[in-house]
Amino acid sequence: MVTSTEPHTADTHDLIRVQGARVNNLKDVHVEIPKRRLTVFTGVSGSGKSSLVFGTIAAESQRMINETYSAFVQGFMPTLNRPEVDVLDGLTTAIIVDQERMGANPRSTVGTATDANAMLRILFSRLGDPHIGSPQAFSFNVASISGAGAVEIERGGEKIKERRDFAIQGGMCARCEGRGSVSDFDLSQLYDETKSLNEGALTIPGYTMEGWYGRIFRGCGFFDPDKPIKDFTTKERDALLHKPPTKIKVDGINVTYEGLIPKIQKSMLSKDVEAMQPHIRAFVERTIVFQTCPDCDGTRLNETARSSRIDGVSIAEACAMQISDLAEWISSLDKPSAAPLLAGLRHLLDSFVQIGLGYLSLDRPAGTLSGGEAQRTKMIRHLGSSLTDVTYVFDEPTIGLHPHDIARMNELLLRLRDKGNTVLVVEHKPEAIAIADHVVDLGPRAGSAGGQIVFEGSLDGLRSSGSLTGTHLDDKVSLKEEVRAPSGMIEVRGANSHNLQDVDVDIPAGVLVVVTGVAGSGKSSLIHGSVAPRDGVVAIDQGAIKGSRRSNPATYTGLLDPIRKAFAKANGVKPALFSANSEGACPACKGAGVIYTELGFMDTVESPCEECEGKRFQAAVLEYTLGGERGDGGKDISEVLEMSVAEAKDFFSAGEAKVAAAHTILERMDDVGLGYLKVGQPLTTLSGGERQRLKLATHMGAKGGTYILDEPTTGLHLADVEQLLGLLDRLVDSGKSVIVIEHHQAVMAHADWIIDMGPGAGHDGGRVVFEGTPAELVAGKETLTGQHLAEYVGA
Repeated sequence: MVTSTEPHTADTHDLIRVQGARVNNLKDVHVEIPKRRLTVFTGVSGSGKSSLVFGTIAAESQRMINETYSAFVQGFMPTLNRPEVDVLDGLTTAIIVDQERMGANPRSTVGTATDANAMLRILFSRLGDPHIGSPQAFSFNVASISGAGAVEIERGGEKIKERRDFAIQGGMCARCEGRGSVSDFDLSQLYDETKSLNEGALTIPGYTMEGWYGRIFRGCGFFDPDKPIKDFTTKERDALLHKPPTKIKVDGINVTYEGLIPKIQKSMLSKDVEAMQPHIRAFVERTIVFQTCPDCDGTRLNETARSSRIDGVSIAEACAMQISDLAEWISSLDKPSAAPLLAGLRHLLDSFVQIGLGYLSLDRPAGTLSGGEAQRTKMIRHLGSSLTDVTYVFDEPTIGLHPHDIARMNELLLRLRDKGNTVLVVEHKPEAIAIADHVVDLGPRAGSAGGQIVFEGSLDGLRSSGSLTGTHLDDKVSLKEEVRAPSGMIEVRGANSHNLQDVDVDIPAGVLVVVTGVAGSGKSSLIHGSVAPRDGVVAIDQGAIKGSRRSNPATYTGLLDPIRKAFAKANGVKPALFSANSEGACPACKGAGVIYTELGFMDTVESPCEECEGKRFQAAVLEYTLGGERGDGGKDISEVLEMSVAEAKDFFSAGEAKVAAAHTILERMDDVGLGYLKVGQPLTTLSGGERQRLKLATHMGAKGGTYILDEPTTGLHLADVEQLLGLLDRLVDSGKSVIVIEHHQAVMAHADWIIDMGPGAGHDGGRVVFEGTPAELVAGKETLTGQHLAEYVGA
């Protein structure tokens, strides 16, 4: 028998081919990506990496998988548009592991977000003593209910009524409804009890005695408006605070009176806190006090669920354990009847430890995880998967990782590849780029100056390619020869939130302080828990910016207000005309710039509005210009929104178009490295790093004397880190105290003072293991951070 040496046709499809990709800023990109290899995509922030990997390859893979379902099922799924690309060949199923924070659903925990809680509930329903019921009896998402009623059934031609009972045994704590905390009103924030209503006792925004509310409170007759609130009887106080909606007459007009608390719950608490006006948001945050539920002690579970135990441990105690400890406890259980379940649970918990999340507990609310922690939690379900020939797509998996942990993350990515999967990684860190089989570098710059492939090949080829990434790949920041002297101290005493072990530390003021330590060592607990709540402190975190397609950098930073006023003043018309969300909006697309056509279960078609040609404004509004006559540098509002930040900064700096307020905001945006962003670019298209830097730009003018930045290098290209260090220096030199939580060695080396937390994560951390200058840290090499920083600076 003769065996052919020719490869089988089925084995020749070993490339993912992209031709003519034009998503966002991509400029007709052609690229071939090897399958079953690890490919890293590099390039400056905003160069088009995410547009190529997530917006083109992963999006089309997901869309095609969705199309395999029936039309009925597709009706329940999000509709995905086909990306703008000519050819996409050789795609495999894509699994996206991104940095998006997990939903802040109050009932979502680390345990419910993975399969750990489901497995624990089955374990306790089988082995728990006393036996209390099925797995749902241990679930804080299921309430216990019981009832009875008559049911009419037909038997032998006769209708007979029978009594039927039903009962569902759930684990939810009835008082907090499975949330673990109860909210209460701080009444001192609602009124000043030493005053009467007529003397202005109410301190709620908008509740003045001169307005309509005042007329209702004065004329309701339930209490005397001239009597101080502290002298109210129990009945009067109850009417003021809790009375349900009641029809009354005031000055002959029918109105509805309602107590303060139900009224505030409906008018303010039902809204998204992020979307509120700043003064109302501040009021709500002051007024609503969350405290641990006294009935379940924060465990979310009722007494019955907590009473069932395995070897003396309840499910609530198991979920409160550090995962590394829980894994040991599960290993110690010798229960042959549940052997497969114990093996599965042990593997899952070991995966947490392996990926560097052993310091978490299963009852940790999912909304409190950082972007890096959320991404690694999503990774866990894929580590033991037996699927192969899958495309795994990662968005900066090293975010939130200490250099010590990056090596472990690299091992996990290589393990996924070695099982026969295609691994695509968007990354900036040289340590993570180093393990690539293939590198695709996008650029040459960001925004409209990017969107092209500037290099593809090996790591050595990238180094000698002359591209921005290749040039900066081996950049190292050296230790500062001289450090600044502090102007004072921020004292922290007895800090014990989360895993902190009664930490006492003096944080120098007026200098650049960098807080370091492995993930989970207590950095954020120390700074966000003990420093951020103080007066005069501006904390800028990595949380997502709330905003729709209509929100853009101009609306978010407040830049649009001075621009609208300048246009209105120059043309003698109302400022509202220059808002695409108000009077100036194109009537056909309502200011969206696009028309959406829904086609049932098929893709919704999005096409530029024909009337305004995507400019979002009425034609009459575009007649008004600023900065000279139409042929002489005059720009209409749509042209201004199309400018990049750098162009707009020049435009508003001089001549007739000089607008000092706009120029100041644009200068700050340019300072944080967003000069390439379009002023009117939808916020929904911004990357994680861009969103954080936009927040930083808006807070730079704040009055606070202390700035806290949480990993500001997130999403920053090697070439931009230097610019960030310059910005941090300018903030300190202007008299601010800057505290940075950071893992990037370049920022550590540039610090005036380092506070290193550790030595490990979870209950192995929570202590200050070093405080001093970077040079002292390197010289000692006693901590993990010290060893990695010494290696980085070549000491």
